[in-house]
Amino acid sequence: MKRFFVALIVFTIAGFVLWGCSKSAVKQTSEQPSVQAEATAKPGESSDQAKKAGMSAPQKSMEQQSKNEATAESGMQFADVHFDFDKYNLKEGERVSLNKIAQWLKRNESYTIRIEGNCDERGTAEYNLALGNRRANAAMNYLVNLGIKKERIKTVSYGKEKPLDPGHDEAAWAKNRRDHFVVIKM
Repeated sequence: MKRFFVALIVFTIAGFVLWGCSKSAVKQTSEQPSVQAEATAKPGESSDQAKKAGMSAPQKSMEQQSKNEATAESGMQFADVHFDFDKYNLKEGERVSLNKIAQWLKRNESYTIRIEGNCDERGTAEYNLALGNRRANAAMNYLVNLGIKKERIKTVSYGKEKPLDPGHDEAAWAKNRRDHFVVIKM
């Protein structure tokens, strides 16, 4: 009789454990459709349609911005403009790249551009943020002087926070001292 009660208790506990596991498995699968709905949402959907697909309006807006950048960027990518150590003046060869960007922007009025100023790892975070800002502004001012409306150009400085090359030598640092250009569909 004692064995019967022990077996009954063991089976009851096992039943609760298995029942609890099956609920968490159901919970995980119920979350997956919203992730899939985010991935398959159409760019022109309204916020009601986004909610039906399992997304809030802010999520939809962020996804739309990301898609616009990805679409525009996949259609056109520009070469980074590089700088000398501790400098933000544009070298002659880099001006050629900026001339190409200006020509493209003049032909494609429905796009804007974000210029991301970057630095190498040397120097303080604050100093590099300021230097990255000066580099992005140097490129922006050059494009404005070529006839691009300032409203179509945004700038941001990442300082040393987004290195292209994680190395710790001059070759890596030279790659990281740059302006990066992101094309955005308006």
